This record gives sequence, C-alpha cells and structure tokens, in this order.
Amino acid sequence: NMLHCEAKNLGSVSGPNRQRDLCTFCTISLDQEEVFRTKVFDKSVCPFYGEDFYFEIPRPFQCLSFYVYAKSVFQRDLPVGKVSIRKDDLCKYSGKEHWFGLQTVDPNSEVQGKVHLEMRLSEVITENGSTGQHISVRIIECKELPLISGQNCDPYATVSLVGPARSDQKKTKVKKKTSNPHFEETFFFEVTRSYSRRTQFNVEEEDIEKLEIKVDLWNNENLAQDVFLGETRVPVKILQSDHIHKAWYLLQPKGNGNKSKSDDLGSLRLKLTYIEDTVLPSACYTPLCTLLLKSPDVKPISASAAHILGDICRERYEVVLPMVRLLLHNNRFVPFVSAVAALELDNTQEANTIFRGNSLATRCIDDMMKIVGKNYLSVTLKPVIDEICESNKTCEIDPIKLKEGDNVEVNKENLQGYVQKVFSSITQSSSNCPPLMCDVFRSLRHLACKRFPGDPHVQYSAVSSFVFLRFFAVAVLSPHSFQLRSHHPDPEISRTLTLISKTIQTLGSWGSLSKKLLHVVHFIFLDEISSNVSKESSGLEDAVVLKEGEVQKRAQGRKPPGMKTFKKRWLRLTNRELSYHKHKGETSSLEWLEVLSQVSRCNEGRLATFHPSNYTSGAWQCCQSLSSNAPGCKPCTTTMLANLQLDIDCDREAERIFSLLSANDTKLQSMEDACASLAVYQGPQREPEEYSKFTIQEPKETFHTLKQLRNIMEELQRQHNIRNDVRQYGSL
Repeated sequence: NMLHCEAKNLGSVSGPNRQRDLCTFCTISLDQEEVFRTKVFDKSVCPFYGEDFYFEIPRPFQCLSFYVYAKSVFQRDLPVGKVSIRKDDLCKYSGKEHWFGLQTVDPNSEVQGKVHLEMRLSEVITENGSTGQHISVRIIECKELPLISGQNCDPYATVSLVGPARSDQKKTKVKKKTSNPHFEETFFFEVTRSYSRRTQFNVEEEDIEKLEIKVDLWNNENLAQDVFLGETRVPVKILQSDHIHKAWYLLQPKGNGNKSKSDDLGSLRLKLTYIEDTVLPSACYTPLCTLLLKSPDVKPISASAAHILGDICRERYEVVLPMVRLLLHNNRFVPFVSAVAALELDNTQEANTIFRGNSLATRCIDDMMKIVGKNYLSVTLKPVIDEICESNKTCEIDPIKLKEGDNVEVNKENLQGYVQKVFSSITQSSSNCPPLMCDVFRSLRHLACKRFPGDPHVQYSAVSSFVFLRFFAVAVLSPHSFQLRSHHPDPEISRTLTLISKTIQTLGSWGSLSKKLLHVVHFIFLDEISSNVSKESSGLEDAVVLKEGEVQKRAQGRKPPGMKTFKKRWLRLTNRELSYHKHKGETSSLEWLEVLSQVSRCNEGRLATFHPSNYTSGAWQCCQSLSSNAPGCKPCTTTMLANLQLDIDCDREAERIFSLLSANDTKLQSMEDACASLAVYQGPQREPEEYSKFTIQEPKETFHTLKQLRNIMEELQRQHNIRNDVRQYGSL
C-alpha cells in the first residue's frame, strides 16, 4: 500500500485552538491499529502532508482509515475528522487521486472485529408445572478486537435479551491482554410463560417477533470508564424456523451507527495504491525461485534474472525488497550483491564517488541493512535518541534561525555533546554489528581495493558510505522510520536530529576525517566491522590492540616436584593475533573471553562445537573421546541473527516478484528486442534510445534468461487462471 495526502478547509475543533492556529497531523490506521503518522503541519487549515508511505498488510482487516488530528500541547490531541475506506472498496480508488469529505470521529463508532455466537430455543417445564420457552446464548469467542493504546485489550462481553418491556443483562469474565478472547460461557433467558397445566390460566405471552439478543464488547479499564468495542444484535425470531443457530457476526457501531449529519469538517485528498496478491502453492514458485537464486553464479551478473528484475523496475523503489528477502532466506545475498557491486565499480571512474548513487547495489544493501540491522540500530542508537528527544536541549547554531534569548555558544556545546554521544555509540558498537553486514562490508572493502589499488583510503570510504551515510545518519534523521521512536519528533527536536545527522555524515566521510584526531577511532571501527580475522592481513600497517594484560596459566596434568602450579603470562590481543610474553599487570579471564568472542564472530573458520574441558591422559575429560582431534561435544554460541529465515515467506515474496514482472511486461519485451538487435548487429550501437536504459553486456546470455523468465511467467499466469475459474464457478 502506497499513499500520500493533503487536506483543505479543515473545520474547527473544540478546545483552546483557534482555527487559524490549527496545527494538524494525519494518521493511518488498519482498522483501529495505527500504522503511520505524518509530521505536524503548523498553523494551516489547508496542510499539504505530502508523505509517501509504503507498508505490507500483515493480517485480515475491514477498513483502512485516515484521521486528521489537531495537535494540543496541554491535553490529548483532538480529532478533526476521518476518512474510512472498506477493504472491498480499496480497488475502486487504487492508483488515482480522490478528495474525500471528513466524517465525525465518534468513539462509539470506532469498532472492529467479530463475535462467534450459538443460540438455542427450547421448551421447559417449571417447578409449578407451567411450560415456557428459554433461550440459551453461548458466546464462544471473538476475533480481531482493536488494540487499546497500542496494547491488546482486556475484553469482556455483556449479553442481553431486549424487548418492549424488558432488558435482562448478563456479563462474561474479563479476559486479559488479548484481541482474540475465548469466552466459552453460556447464559439462559426465559422468553414466555404461557399457561399452568392445573389452572389452564394464561399468565403471560411475549411477542417473540419483538425480542432480540444484544451482545456488547467492552474493554475493562479498572479505574476509568470502560471502552466500548462494538455490538451485534440478533433477532430471536431467527430461532422459530431453526431452534439452533450458530454464526459469526461482525461487530457494529453503537446503535448501528445512526447519527445526525455532521458539519463540514473539510476534505482529505488521498492517492493510494492497493495491491492484493494471491499466493499459489509452493511448488508453483520453484522454477522462479530456482532461476533467481542461481543469479550470483551467472556470468556476467547483468544477464541474471535478479539483475534483470532490478533493471526493468529501477523506477520503483519497492521492487528490490522481495528479491533481497528471497536471497537472504537462501543465503545467496552476499555473492549476488558482491557481483552487482563489482559491476558498478567497473563503471565508477573516481574513487571519491564510490557507491554514492541510487544503484541496484546500493538499494539492495540499503534494504538488507534495514532487515538485518534492525536490532543493531536499536541497541546502538535508541538509548541516545531517547535521551535527545526527552531532554529537548536547544542546539540551533544558524544565526537566522535563533530565537530570542538563545545563546549560540550554549547551543553549540549542546550539539557537540549530542554528536559525541551518538558518534561514540556508533564507533563502540562493532561487536554488535550483525555478521551478515560484516560479510557485505568485507566484500565491498576487497572490491574497492581491487578497483582503485593506488588509493589506500578507498577501502574504508566504501564501507563508510554505507554504515555512516546510508545507515546510522539516516536513522538519526528519521528515528520513527526505523522503529527507534513511535512517531515523528516535534519540529525543534527534528531540527536537532537534522544537525546531528549532518554532522555524523561529515564525520563518517573518510576524506573529512583524514586530518582529524577522530581518524583513529573511525579507522578502528571500520576495520572491525569489515575485517576477516581468519585470513591474511588486508594490507594494514599496524594491528589494532583490542586488549592486553597479565593472566595466570595453570599447569595441566601431574605436577613435577618443585614446579609452581601457576605461571604468569602477559597476553596481547589484536584484530590479527593473540600473543603472550612476560610482563607485569592484571586482568580478568572473563574479559578476555568476552573480547575473544567478539573479535572471532566473523571468523569463517569458527568451529560449531567445542570441548568445555581439557585433554589429558589420552582423552578429553568432558566426553572421554580418545582422539585429540575429535569434534567438540558441545555447541558454540551462535552468532547468526535469530529468526531471520523464519520471518520471510518465500512464496509470498515470489508472488510479489511475479506481479512486478507482469506489470512490467512491456519493458521485458523491449529488453528482448534490444538483446536480439545487439546480437545480430555487432557494430556501433544504433538501437532506439530506450534500449540504452538496460544493462546488456552479453546479449545472447541475457536473451536466454529473458526467455526463461517469459516461460515461467506464462505458467504462473496459467495457474492463477485455473484457480480463478474454480473460484468463479465452484463457489456459492
């Protein structure tokens, strides 16, 4: 889903805000769950929010809603109005711009979810001998109830039998912290009392046509007023033909949403794109996945299916993401991006412009860092970002933007302090850098050295251009986009973050650091996240000392008479080797183990198992294995990202790729025509101008891959058509 919006003629809201001072923002909600919030637009009744937002819908939903709020300093933000579009209507508005009138935001109409009910109508004989009808209402469960303040709710239900002269109500138990509560409670209601067997006297007879079962869902607020979650009403007469009725009911607004016509609250212009993919069985995608996953092995890389996909869809920034996920899941990302980066470097003439453009390589690495480096960012930056946002010190140093009473020297000190904290957090975070990112950085460093052998700094600028300029600096500038903050920061804090981000970009640039003291810190950090400590030196003059100190070595086996039990050794650990000799000093063994673990995390030869005990008297004391070369008996601590593969649905990603290829079928055809023309005519290129938009190094190999893609797409389309036909003629 992609969209951007603006509003006009926003109406007044209750509260202290005057209309001409209206500061507003817009939120996007999937049912009642907020998924995006724009920045605040100052003092305008016709704000242009102009923010593009792309997100994948992770679950079933009923409505996509847009709320306009007036920002309030001293109380809760006040709703101006909303636009709600039901899921079934999204395709109607997809790909076009529309003006929607804002509707009143009524708390009793903000509902979502459904309830599962079973009702029975039965005849009973009472103790005094009279007969009557009873209704049993079994409330089984609810699904997809809304989040309350971003958390699962504490729901309970009330069940009522409502008629002209009665309203009997019963209540379920409260279920804690769930949007899908299972109640499994049954309630009984007496419907009619018709006559006594002894007296034949008609006591009472109710009109069943006027009775209904009403179920209300509430969130238990303990000390505050409970929040209405929705209701449903079922007429009792439905049981006259069938005495047992069981069904799901969508929750409705209170009173079925009946309300008077609202005032003119203004309008909201939206441009949204809604795409719904139908995922086929896994076997259908095997040929496409196989072709994409062998891309790193194709020579040249420009003739591979993955490169062709990025080439024909280069204008669409969301196209790379499913491909990156697929490659990550199958451990094929590093060889692919290395080959693509090598191709880009072949076309780079100046070392100082390395990886500065928006190419396929940079887009792939950007998306990879967002997926793989999410926790790394949180551990490294979130504490200091939270401190900056909560302390709210003024850091403005531009004389034009200074406010009355501001002291530029104090502001400069504040900014320097923040920058130092952020930069220190980054440069001290190498041990937390995910191994996959280290693998990519190591490859970029090697490729840069190979392309520009005469420039000793280019290997570091290749890494720095990503980790500083495209990762940390961007996260500082927009912390909400990386889940470091829940919403856009306020304008003043946003300005502070902008200044910090620009400074980090400058500090992260290798050229700007070459004459500064920070050069050493910067060098150590870049070296640690891109070195391969298990292989030979990459050409650095001096090793980086990570830790050194004295430890005590205990003698193993039987101790000869007069021999000391412990020996002192001075250990020195660098990013190249571990050495020891005699010297004075003390250190902790635990510290040594921690640093050793950190520095070896990217070691490609790192063993998967180890022996927790020593080898003496011809056997390992832990497992009694006789061979000194026996594999370890216990697993080493894992360093790979947890659940990386579990979060990726390859079938879904393959279907998304198929949809993107289908939407760009004309470009695929143009690329085929370009390959055919280039293969026949080997002289100077005289093809139509659109041919130059494609990267074609080997026309025959590229043409062969395009034909394979074409055949796979035709088969996938045939499978979709078969399932569409079955759904059309076989459904009720």
